Amino acid sequence: MDNKSGPDGAFWQTKTLDEMTADEWESLCDRCGKCCLLKLEDADTAEIYTTDVACKLLDCGTAQCTNYKQRKRHVPDCTILTPQTVSSIHWLPASCAYRLVANGQPLHSWHPLMTGDAHSTTSSGNSVAGRVFPEDAIDDDDMIDHIYDWEAEQHG
Repeated sequence: MDNKSGPDGAFWQTKTLDEMTADEWESLCDRCGKCCLLKLEDADTAEIYTTDVACKLLDCGTAQCTNYKQRKRHVPDCTILTPQTVSSIHWLPASCAYRLVANGQPLHSWHPLMTGDAHSTTSSGNSVAGRVFPEDAIDDDDMIDHIYDWEAEQHG
């Protein structure tokens, strides 16, 4: 299936998130792995900080979920993105394709739907693959030392 174009243009330019098929929805994810990183919330300000520590299901080398279909069963607090929840999840990375499309913005040039290359997120430096720690390797008391600003290093 050619996701990049159709008679009226690319599906992500012509459809809302609600109108997308399940396959289109899944292909919109750039597979960066950033939403699968552990987050810390400041108890006083409610500000969310992303870490460089991966969910126990994230393969740290590939930034892919090792049990995607049953992730909620194994990680009860896993957030499942839906067209209805994208706009209310404020910690999604600015580069997130779901967020971009929901806000009427174009996909980044490195997105797999733009390049036709399933590995373009990683090769462009926009994936967490090979750059994060497994959850079981970090003590809870040390989590604050693993806050990481992924947005500051986003590559065009």
